[in-house]
Amino acid sequence: MANYQTKDIRNIALMGHGSEGKTTLTEALLFAAKAIDRQGRVEDGNTVTDFDPEEIKRGFSLTLSLAPVMWETSKINFIDTPGFFDFSGEVDAAVRVADAAVIALDGKAGVEVGAEIAWDKAQEAKIPCAFFVNKCDDPDADFEKVFNELHEKFGAAVCPLLVPVKNGKDVKFLNLISREAYTFDASGKRTNAPFNSDDEDIAAGYTDTLNEALAQTSEELLDKFFETAEITQEEAVEALHQGIIDGSIVPVFSGCATNLWGITFLLDTIHDSFPRPTAKKVEQIIDGDSFKDKPIETDGECSLFVFKTIADPFVGKMTFFKVMSGTLTNDLTMKNVTSGTTEKMAHIYTMRGKKQTEVTSLCCGDIGMIAKLAGTNTNDTLTVSSDFEYRKIAFPHPYYTMAITPAAKGDEDKISTGIARLLEEDKTLAYENNAETKQMTISGLGDMQLDVLVARMKSRYGTTVLLETPKIAYRETIKGTSDVEGKHKKQSGGSGQYGHVKMRFSHGDAEGLTFTQSVVGGTVPKNFYPAVEKGLLEAMTKGVLAGYPVVNLAADLYDGSYHPVDSNEISFKLAARLAYKEGLPKAKPILLEPIGSLKVTVPDSLVGDVIGDLNKRRGRVLGMNPHERKAGYTVLEADVPKGEMTDYTIALRAMSQGRGSFDFTIDRYEEVPASVAQKIIADAKVDAED
Repeated sequence: MANYQTKDIRNIALMGHGSEGKTTLTEALLFAAKAIDRQGRVEDGNTVTDFDPEEIKRGFSLTLSLAPVMWETSKINFIDTPGFFDFSGEVDAAVRVADAAVIALDGKAGVEVGAEIAWDKAQEAKIPCAFFVNKCDDPDADFEKVFNELHEKFGAAVCPLLVPVKNGKDVKFLNLISREAYTFDASGKRTNAPFNSDDEDIAAGYTDTLNEALAQTSEELLDKFFETAEITQEEAVEALHQGIIDGSIVPVFSGCATNLWGITFLLDTIHDSFPRPTAKKVEQIIDGDSFKDKPIETDGECSLFVFKTIADPFVGKMTFFKVMSGTLTNDLTMKNVTSGTTEKMAHIYTMRGKKQTEVTSLCCGDIGMIAKLAGTNTNDTLTVSSDFEYRKIAFPHPYYTMAITPAAKGDEDKISTGIARLLEEDKTLAYENNAETKQMTISGLGDMQLDVLVARMKSRYGTTVLLETPKIAYRETIKGTSDVEGKHKKQSGGSGQYGHVKMRFSHGDAEGLTFTQSVVGGTVPKNFYPAVEKGLLEAMTKGVLAGYPVVNLAADLYDGSYHPVDSNEISFKLAARLAYKEGLPKAKPILLEPIGSLKVTVPDSLVGDVIGDLNKRRGRVLGMNPHERKAGYTVLEADVPKGEMTDYTIALRAMSQGRGSFDFTIDRYEEVPASVAQKIIADAKVDAED
């Protein structure tokens, strides 16, 4: 592979809604650039970027994948990303290292929610954006409708470059910059011809929109536009280049990836007009609790940012990185600033799908992979000698939680090992071995993601796991008071056991046990007080209603008796437990449930539906406010029991078609309503019997 300079590099994230043809578009780009000699199909499971067995089986992308092509003098690193919401962390990783984004759309379906989310991610990352209206061979495809949707939704910066024109089954494309019409044969070969009069009529309305966008890039062109003077092709090309880089122009391409329509035009425009890695001039590095800018230095000290890790069971750990400054060579030893380890860069690879090509160096801005870096993970920064860290990828928090149980006994170690590897690979997963509920839980962004995890556990690590609804860590306490005694007396020959306590139980202010003594006259010697307290603490691990831990308990030892020979610590500990078992049922015991603070962000039109759903979940809506940055969105705040939030990720996605999002934080415990408590107690008794 030839050595490229930074000015030759283009890093493009391919994004969009699921099933809009991103992987097919990637395949077409690879084939048109002669990077592959046969165009694969998702249906056949033979595409370059969907190579994982689970992707092939399911027929859609699960992880980001690299697909570099060489076009003219440029090396274009395409990053194919998943479109389904469960795998949005992969999109976040891609936009962190991309310098521009191309969002694929279906020419019939138009602007779907995945395109809106992709646009938001690109805007947040401050990278230029473009649209590719795919599947223009479909008889029901309507470019004009799709373009009008784009223009209305994303503003006047959206402008057409290549417009499809249908004539029966035939389709030709109008290049509004060069004023040429393109037709394609069965192999995708392009034939160019000048506009005819019909083409000029069709192009007229689109040209006005294009010229208006081009005019925003300079004062001279703006004057020309208002004077209705012609913008020359040279001026248009230069304005397009500048407008894409600074984000004032959002070009719209069209074509059909399957038939290779419009693919070379897209490649030409990316080569000519899309930004190189140095276009933004700076990268953000961590500065305490905020960030500061660091200039991108192509000739400076080498530094890398790790944006993806794959735990391949055969190849080993694969670390994907972007060269953020300087040049990476295979004789460098680098310091991982994040972990403090030292790593040797002995073998550097570029990746095309799963195909590895070893190289000796990579320039600033390029993307590569190094295998078997044991101490390096996603979001790490590597430098030669500096101590700064690049801004990390902010992955979405996983709220969809399920309990994991092994299908076969003795697989717990296999499960822990397998999950540890998958957690390295996917930072939107979280694992917990909950000592209180005695369950292993896995959290993700949705049911599909966890289903993929189960499949990979079996195929990669040879263990079958089952998913079930996780238990909720309830608590118990008392609302009333009781005055009881506990007496432990045992005599079976020889030394006996004797402990006797009288105690008052009530609700305590502290979270745990508040133990006091008001014994008068030494009826219980002081040296047995710790044993009484210990007995109560042990008993509190299991409540009297459903066996959940007891909190906020106050216990006062006020009287009792002892035997000078038979009394000992164990006797008083057991006496305290007897008092506990008798006293708590008499002190109005209640069940407590975890309550969380919920913030839901949804379109204004869905606020009523969301409130209605929260009411069904026993939620208390506390207020609502317009979103600070997203026009047309409202943020709802509510308190909701954790037990009602198990499926909220799925429910909100269904209600909002994926437009809604939420944050949920457990912050306290509250009494469970009596009707709900009865069911919880009944279920707990059934579990205890099992």
